[in-house]
Amino acid sequence: MNIHEYQGKSILKSFGVAIQNGYVAETPEAAHEVAVKLAEETGTGWFVVKAQIHAGGRGKGTVTETGSHGVVLAKGLEEVKGKAAGILGGHLVTAQTNATGKQVNKVLIAEDVYGPGDSEPKEIYMSVLLDRANGRNIVMYSPQGGMDIEAVAEETPELIFKESIDPTLGLQGFQARRIAFNLGLSGKAFKEMTKFVNSLYDAYVGSDATMFEINPVLKTADDRVIAVDSKVSLDGNALYRHSDYAAMRDTTEEDSTEVEADEAGLNYVKLDGNVGCMVNGAGLAMATMDIIKLSGGDPANFLDVGGTADAARVEKAFRIILKDPAVKAILVNIFGGIVRCDRVAQGVVDAYRNMGNIDVPIIVRLQGTNAEEAKRLIDESGLEVKSAILLKEAAEAVAEVLA
Repeated sequence: MNIHEYQGKSILKSFGVAIQNGYVAETPEAAHEVAVKLAEETGTGWFVVKAQIHAGGRGKGTVTETGSHGVVLAKGLEEVKGKAAGILGGHLVTAQTNATGKQVNKVLIAEDVYGPGDSEPKEIYMSVLLDRANGRNIVMYSPQGGMDIEAVAEETPELIFKESIDPTLGLQGFQARRIAFNLGLSGKAFKEMTKFVNSLYDAYVGSDATMFEINPVLKTADDRVIAVDSKVSLDGNALYRHSDYAAMRDTTEEDSTEVEADEAGLNYVKLDGNVGCMVNGAGLAMATMDIIKLSGGDPANFLDVGGTADAARVEKAFRIILKDPAVKAILVNIFGGIVRCDRVAQGVVDAYRNMGNIDVPIIVRLQGTNAEEAKRLIDESGLEVKSAILLKEAAEAVAEVLA
């Protein structure tokens, strides 16, 4: 589950990570009010107004309605309201959104942390995530942080460092010190960074996150180390342990069809193809998408109905798949282990009749318990549904309807 920057910062702060202070607002008037509050608390005179959407590249992104960037600087309280108005309600287009962009419903009003001091501010990239190749968490970091970290990785990969964490030991003190050393820090900033890294790793583990990305981590002019940004993904399977984090979910940032499927207990991910898939089991779903590709089509979705493929569940799955206008055919691929194939077949027939006329071809492949009875039930239903027992037959039927 992805969350907003301000929410990610609240998690970081709860684990002792130093952050850039700020408040969220949903209207230009509220933005000015929280800026006044922030000025009183921190003494800041300038304010950073940051669009809150689930996408990166906000600083370079553009709000289509106003031409404003997604991250702007207000040089005084009198500018905050206008800067917020240029972002709120608009659609922010970044390198990580589609051409329409995402509507901005909230802005974060944050303190200016680039003030004067005895040294130059330094922007650093840092993230914590799982390295699936070796089954360990890693801290990935670079002394060249900021908006162009992708260019750094491509042009100067030697400036991207990785620290692999032993899962039985956790992050060790010498590793935190090595990170600070590789970042070229010394003195107070060195100590601040080691503390920052330890707290950041604690936040990653303690919140059951799948990723913490902070770009930039800022070494300020007075040698403090703080999180100026935060991009956080939480493990949805662990949210039962974190009811407060579960409440952070913003469904307006998600695909509406995926939200509907989730509420119905279906595992659904929209893709860009033309053949809808309805399968029970994630592994079988992956194999089904492969067979669709081999047959000349492209999967339009991943949809796992689970082990209770009754008529109501099948009908809901059909309705969700058919919301995608790109779908030209539907392949239902069910293995009857716990669930009997004839019950699934009856569910398909009942769902088809309840929904009325379905104007795309449907291929149903059922294998396992009572597979032959299921095929006979579908064949004798009088509906425009093609049945198959072998996966090869299903693939040939898909190729035929797409020809």
